[in-house]
Amino acid sequence: MSTNTSIKNANHSVEMFKKYKNLLLELTRKNVNLKYRNSWLGIFWSFLQPLLNMIVMSVVFSGLFGRGNKNIICYPVFLFTGRLIYEFFSTSTRQAMVSFRHNAAIIKKVYVPKYMYPLSSIFSTFVNLAMSLLCLVGVWIFFKLTGISNGHDLEISWHALLFFVPMILVLIFSTGVGLILSVLEVYFRDIEYIWQVVTRLLLYMVPILYPVESITTDWIVYVIKINPLYSYIEMFRDVVFYGQLFNTNMLIYGTVSAVVSLLIGVIVFDRKSDDIVYHL
Repeated sequence: MSTNTSIKNANHSVEMFKKYKNLLLELTRKNVNLKYRNSWLGIFWSFLQPLLNMIVMSVVFSGLFGRGNKNIICYPVFLFTGRLIYEFFSTSTRQAMVSFRHNAAIIKKVYVPKYMYPLSSIFSTFVNLAMSLLCLVGVWIFFKLTGISNGHDLEISWHALLFFVPMILVLIFSTGVGLILSVLEVYFRDIEYIWQVVTRLLLYMVPILYPVESITTDWIVYVIKINPLYSYIEMFRDVVFYGQLFNTNMLIYGTVSAVVSLLIGVIVFDRKSDDIVYHL
């Protein structure tokens, strides 16, 4: 009986998702448009912002991590590839976390499946990530042609066509984390400030600024590698930056982490979603 009930609930959820999928697309489009609505450059910031971050951080950290490091071919591109995945995870989970509070007035008046709000926040950030890839292509071409920071050594291969694999995995992983955070933030507002500290720490706890090979302490390497975000960044770098196929064990670990994260997020959200409106 319990199995039949679970199957019916799953089928109902799928039908509801199909019914409101157009609304999800509209909410995603609205979030993309609103992000840069009052800025002069508009959506062009999706290209300019990661470029400016790369320039500033390259100037600051290239002398520390980039020069003379045999594991880095071109430090600015190395930095850019890591920052793209990190920024998506950080921004998407943060926006999903506050999505209920920002849409509280609508949630109290109109019935819509509540997961639409964190999902639309995550998907709109994913759209920005996709647009930022065009900036990455431009940066790669620039350093390859000019040879700055050993850019002449950059190589491209057919493995770059697999760039979407780590992107999809980090999307799934971020969705699970975002669903959990969106529920917790309704009950505990301090989560927003705690998560800001956590994501800031992640910038230094995963190899974005430095290659993991530069760490010589075994337990620190273990802590870094157990973080699923490490797998997604390294997989993305393998195919885009190093021109090689990503490690199979890393793919398996990243996939399992993404699926487990999503399952936990769905379970937590399903149990608490009906009570959310009473705490907004």
